[in-house]
Amino acid sequence: MKIVELSPQVGTSAQITPEDVPAIAAAGYKLILNNRPDGESPGQPSSEAIAAAAAEQGLEYRYVPVNGMNFPGIALEELAAIFDQGGRVLSFCRSGTRCANLWVVSRPEEERAAARDRAQQLGYDLSLAERLLQAPG
Repeated sequence: MKIVELSPQVGTSAQITPEDVPAIAAAGYKLILNNRPDGESPGQPSSEAIAAAAAEQGLEYRYVPVNGMNFPGIALEELAAIFDQGGRVLSFCRSGTRCANLWVVSRPEEERAAARDRAQQLGYDLSLAERLLQAPG
């Protein structure tokens, strides 16, 4: 598991396993945000298994499955509240890209350009975020 820091409070990772959760807790994360739908790939750990491992470590856990068809999955205000909940947040999906896109679109307008720049510097494709932010209305 490789964690990429989007900000001091938010990290992202590719798919994690229940066995990774103790290291996530030891790294100071307080909440795990799962943005990967269950069953997306064969052999992928279930949300339920990761939630149980998080509970054993005293971590909060949120399951907000997102794909290209339902991006961002929930209201941006709710998403921002998850990322800004007061403790360190580790978000994960298949590669970390969806999570980076979600983080960018959930930032307040005055912080969004800096968030976009940071995610792009880290090599993330922000096409999901750009499509949402450029949509009319």
